[in-house]
Amino acid sequence: QVQLVESGGGLVQAGGSLRLSCAVSGTTFRIYPMAWYSQAPGKQRVWVADITSGGSTNYANSVQGRFTISRDNAKNTVYLQMNNLKPEDTATYYCALRDLDTWKLNYWGQGTQVTVSS
Repeated sequence: QVQLVESGGGLVQAGGSLRLSCAVSGTTFRIYPMAWYSQAPGKQRVWVADITSGGSTNYANSVQGRFTISRDNAKNTVYLQMNNLKPEDTATYYCALRDLDTWKLNYWGQGTQVTVSS
């Protein structure tokens, strides 16, 4: 059974930093692309960042230069380092495991709340 468990959210002042973690179990983590999404209250879930099995990354324009996605295959964990946080970054953040071939979002974590105060 594939499980994704996020952690690391919290309350931070604008300009601060947080590092989110997503621990994956029940599958061969190292071969799968991974993603982070965010969902603000009353809004749709939106894509934040991707990382391939080989470590290539891609970011939404809104977080480019502030957020860094990375992975540690030895720990079956994907990270999202969030720097220079803004109040508009306030959301629940979800990690997701993509299908190897189609990149469909196959599995989701339960989410971790990030709140940025001004």
